[in-house]
Amino acid sequence: MRSDPFESAIRRFDEENRRDPRTAEFDGQSHPREYLHAIKVSGWIEKLAPAASAELRLAARCNALRRWEIPRDTYPKTTAGYHRWRKALQAFHAKAASDILRDAGFGDDVLAKVEALIFMKNFPADPEAQALEDADCLTFLETKFHAYLSEWDEPKTVRILKGTLGKMSERARKIALDLPLSEAGQALIRKALG
Repeated sequence: MRSDPFESAIRRFDEENRRDPRTAEFDGQSHPREYLHAIKVSGWIEKLAPAASAELRLAARCNALRRWEIPRDTYPKTTAGYHRWRKALQAFHAKAASDILRDAGFGDDVLAKVEALIFMKNFPADPEAQALEDADCLTFLETKFHAYLSEWDEPKTVRILKGTLGKMSERARKIALDLPLSEAGQALIRKALG
């Protein structure tokens, strides 16, 4: 008997992301970094868009699929280099996700919608693309932001936060203000919003 395509795809995405050799600490436990990211983005989607389509729930789980395979340092440490890296990642994630979705039994319509969400093709007009961006940004703030506080100076941190918060909906920005971050982290978010 063949398993449900949705559950099969989620299981495969999780298997792939559990292979991440990098780890991230969250709530006192160590996790494969992209697996943690996928779980947290999915969790935010459940909170932000409880009636989300299957395509959005799939995209939430695979929008950073195997990200470690294209390290940031393979591109110049410039804003232009960052954007080129992000575009390369989107194409990589979309291809890897499409292969898994097709193997799970999904048709071209589902693959096209998941790809559109990964590429943010209709952002911010598409409410599901906005929900995915909100979930991704909240996950960044919740799980990765604190690690950068010691690496970035305040002007760079505020600039990056302004960019992140600027992509978020008003609702998600309000949630960001209530995340359990350090006092310094919350102060920087307030400054970026100010």
